[in-house]
Amino acid sequence: MKQFLLKFFTWWNGQTFGTQLWTWRFGELVGEDEQGNRYYRTKGRKVDPTLGFERRWVIYNGYAEASRVPPSWHGWLHHVVDTPPTELGYTPREWEKPHQPNLTGTPAAYRPSGSTLVSGRRPKATGDYQAWTPGS
Repeated sequence: MKQFLLKFFTWWNGQTFGTQLWTWRFGELVGEDEQGNRYYRTKGRKVDPTLGFERRWVIYNGYAEASRVPPSWHGWLHHVVDTPPTELGYTPREWEKPHQPNLTGTPAAYRPSGSTLVSGRRPKATGDYQAWTPGS
């Protein structure tokens, strides 16, 4: 029962019931990436009359985080490239880094020195700052 309610009301844990129904009725599977995300487009590559192009979407494997879409699929999703990486035979460039999750809001997030979230005491002002006063 809990899984049914989660699927019905939450979108961040994967697809909702509405998205699952829409995908089953109007979508065709285009491919899957190395993280298990599945990519769809409208059946028969039909053009949506309100948008003027075909709809393309992703159903995340697990937590929905946009940074989990690899560059190859990102280009296809945003209509930069017409052919999906599965048909194109895409090979990543040597400078492309593997995915790193977005750690914002987690204990592992980047916190520079001087941040109020860093443990310890904040260093005192060094005297290189001069306050602005209006009219001077």
